[in-house]
Amino acid sequence: MDTSPLLSRNHWKTVKESRYEVALLPWGATEAHNYHLPYGTDIFEAELLARESAKIAREKTPGIVVLPPIPFGVNTGQHDIPLDINLNPSTQMRILDDVIASLLRSGIYKLVVFNSHGGNDFRPMLRELGLKYQEMWLFQANFYQIPLPEKLFEEPDDHAGEMETSLMLYLLPELVLPLEEAGDGAAKTINIGACRKKWAWTEREWSKVTHDTGVGNPRKATREKGEKYFRHVTEEIAGMLVEVARINREEAYS
Repeated sequence: MDTSPLLSRNHWKTVKESRYEVALLPWGATEAHNYHLPYGTDIFEAELLARESAKIAREKTPGIVVLPPIPFGVNTGQHDIPLDINLNPSTQMRILDDVIASLLRSGIYKLVVFNSHGGNDFRPMLRELGLKYQEMWLFQANFYQIPLPEKLFEEPDDHAGEMETSLMLYLLPELVLPLEEAGDGAAKTINIGACRKKWAWTEREWSKVTHDTGVGNPRKATREKGEKYFRHVTEEIAGMLVEVARINREEAYS
């Protein structure tokens, strides 16, 4: 049996002897994160959270494998920010289609798309692909939507603020610039009441919303908060993975 949950770190010698119940596909984005966080923030978060979550889950059920992360996401609202790389939803669906077909050929019938980027929404794709590949059980999990421990953050944010900066200070502190170099993350909201109440939606034009590409103040971020957040999130995801691995799809509802 392989020792790492990451497929990229395994060899054919161990893979051919392993039985996998669930594949976890980290999906991030390549985009600006204020002045102090790197463009690869969403990629790093997706893979590192997925790896730790799978590691915890495999203590209870071994058949979980983490696929290599997809580094590009939907950034249509950020088209005018240099090197914010956009992957259209239609392209994402074609990638998913090919990945699902490959997993089925390998005898894996459960896939969790582990998403770390707010611009990605895989639900319509999973509906369509679930109809096409009815033998594959498809899930989307957004780590940033996991309920927070009470009072962990003073200013929960949207993008590159206290939460995300704290997480990166714990995961990859060498990639975080001094916080005095960060912008304040101040952001404007749209002047349409229905959108403010969140029962209507339009895509944000990022360069009109924020002057530093951040949405949320990072100044109160700390490594200690990031570690607590990391531990909380990975335990939650691990719990989901154990349930998904163990459950019989024919007995999934009660």
